[in-house]
Amino acid sequence: MDLPLLWFLLIAVLWTGYLVLEGFDFGVGMLLKPFARDEKERRVLLRSIGPVWDGNEVWLLTAGGATFAAFPEWYATMFSGMYLPLLLILLALIVRVCAIEWRAKIDDPVWRNRWDWAHTIGAWLPAVLWGVAFANLVQGMEIEVIDGNHQLVGGFFSLLTPFTLLGGVMTAVVFLTHGAVFLALKTDGEVRERAGALAQRLSVVSVVVAGAWAVWAQLAFSAHVWTWAPLAVAASALVGVVVTTRARREGWAFTLNALAIVAAVVLIFGTMFPNVMPSSIDPAFSLSIDAAASSQATMQVMSVVALVLVPVVLAYQGWTYWVFRKRISTHEIGGHAGLSPQPAGSEGHGEPRGTLIR
Repeated sequence: MDLPLLWFLLIAVLWTGYLVLEGFDFGVGMLLKPFARDEKERRVLLRSIGPVWDGNEVWLLTAGGATFAAFPEWYATMFSGMYLPLLLILLALIVRVCAIEWRAKIDDPVWRNRWDWAHTIGAWLPAVLWGVAFANLVQGMEIEVIDGNHQLVGGFFSLLTPFTLLGGVMTAVVFLTHGAVFLALKTDGEVRERAGALAQRLSVVSVVVAGAWAVWAQLAFSAHVWTWAPLAVAASALVGVVVTTRARREGWAFTLNALAIVAAVVLIFGTMFPNVMPSSIDPAFSLSIDAAASSQATMQVMSVVALVLVPVVLAYQGWTYWVFRKRISTHEIGGHAGLSPQPAGSEGHGEPRGTLIR
């Protein structure tokens, strides 16, 4: 069995799971401040992703860990070449976690507002930067072989081109649409109606932006005719999202938008193949799948572990989504529970600092 090729495909699957699942988390976070009109609506948005957002991030950890173990040179070259963007993504993800976990700890509108802005910004930043990063893998980076190691020689600004910036806009728009469709699927009442109307408008923008980026990627950077197939699937799925959002068929719209993301990942990894990091300077400097791979023994152990544990993770996540499948509305939102911001002994809320307000 060609284990390097198998793990190249498995890593593509892991990124697919991450972008599909975390994609709607990002979309909801991006809409937290611009979309929600009051505190109850913001809490509805947060409750919609509350039971699942941390489980969705497992896919990113697994994709990163699998890349480190299966393709250490790919991991080293990519993380050194994209150090600043990946650091910003990591920082944004940490801030977003803090915002989700801490906003309700203190019963103070100013405290919650600051964390809500942190959450919104912490969702927008990775939504854009992931698109820039994957677009760089498609177009190729300024990589040379120096002392036997693949190194990025172009610097940070070599990562920013019209194609990669359009990639950032593309992922941001697709995730926004994904989040709006998810809200229409997961909520009820006025939030559902407004989310459905927003998804309907965003879906048209997604078709235009994602279609332009995908055609550019295929014509300029893909050496394979077969990658037209995932492009066609993605385009058809996005057009289907436009149709189903107009018909207010949220389940179908969400499924089709997820299918478009899956097809986009196939297009990205298919364009890279047979390399993991193409070089824009000289194809001879490209880092191939075989050159980046770990030893056969390492990949054999990884394959056994993946065969045992991946079905368990999938079953657990499926069960989680099933348990929390109920729609949420503002009518279910109760009062605040958090620590009083008043200092000890003050008269404001009638309770000393550190007392939980139920």
